[in-house]
Amino acid sequence: MIVIADDITGAAEIAGIAFEAGQQVRLRCGSPVGCDEVATQGTTVIATDTRSMTEEEAIAETRRIILPLHLEGAEGRLLFKKTDSALRGHVVTELLALMQATGYQRAVFMPANPSKGRIIRTGTYYINGVPLHKTDFSFDPEFPARSASIKERFPEAEEKGIVMPDATNEADILRIVSEYDDGHTLFAGAADLFKAILEVRGERLEVRNSTLNSQLSTLNSQFSTLNSTLILCGSTQSKALDLGISIAPMPREIYDGGNDLSLWDTSAYDRQHNIILTIPYTHRTGKEVAVHLRSVMAQTARRLVSQHCPDHLIIEGGATAWATLQALGWTDFDIVHQYAPGVVQMKSVTTGTMVTLKPGSYPWGSLF
Repeated sequence: MIVIADDITGAAEIAGIAFEAGQQVRLRCGSPVGCDEVATQGTTVIATDTRSMTEEEAIAETRRIILPLHLEGAEGRLLFKKTDSALRGHVVTELLALMQATGYQRAVFMPANPSKGRIIRTGTYYINGVPLHKTDFSFDPEFPARSASIKERFPEAEEKGIVMPDATNEADILRIVSEYDDGHTLFAGAADLFKAILEVRGERLEVRNSTLNSQLSTLNSQFSTLNSTLILCGSTQSKALDLGISIAPMPREIYDGGNDLSLWDTSAYDRQHNIILTIPYTHRTGKEVAVHLRSVMAQTARRLVSQHCPDHLIIEGGATAWATLQALGWTDFDIVHQYAPGVVQMKSVTTGTMVTLKPGSYPWGSLF
């Protein structure tokens, strides 16, 4: 199976699910994978970061990734497009690019994640019963939710052959997969859709080696014994963490557009080799703001890693994770554990550092 994800935390989430299903999984950042390599992998997950690009850049990158695979003969393998479960990203244009390159006749777009309280009822997207545009996603820097209507968010989707059905529970998603799984339909959406595809196709999801609770205990034990941990809270949706280590909030001057990173007091990392970097403000939105925030977070992380490479790097937020890992030059990973849905630990092939990724819209409670 080939999975193309529009951000790295989404890619890691899908890689974790495939790993739990007992598949051999490889996670790559940005580089297209040759047909011979795809053929040896149970699931190849490719993170593209197109959610952080312009629409034109996203289309070009999608084509760059898929065309070599398709032309070299990998079109016989199932293709899945991982999208954000809160409707962010250039969904329609990327799906159209994939359909044109691969010959899929239609696409089913299912961003609902009922397992996390995210459902679609009569065309309206709800998170725990609250319409999307009335949640904190209305403050998203790049894709602020202005409406909870799927059709208003993607007005041209249906006329372009993209089906957007309702789903209020996991049974709905299983039914949708069974109905449309005809070999001519491209599936795109969130984690619950991917799990349903595995189930319909006979894959059995099972936790490797231990129960989920014992895995969570293992993570907590690892955290308490690690010599150094660097945590990047790159999402403006982040909630406060109290882990007994120093917290270094981004200064207001930097948040408002300044580039003097010396204003950011990260001296605790020099002394203790443990620190949490946070963004404590939400009053600015827009592409330029988002690029600035992830850029200064990545630059600061690179400086700290150059001073002392941590045993464990934990990153919240897909755009921040991508910018940081690109800045560090870490692009190949082995999946180590899925500690909770969407919270995946990987091992950098480059340095051996443990890297745990968490989507910005998921609660920290699943990790700590």
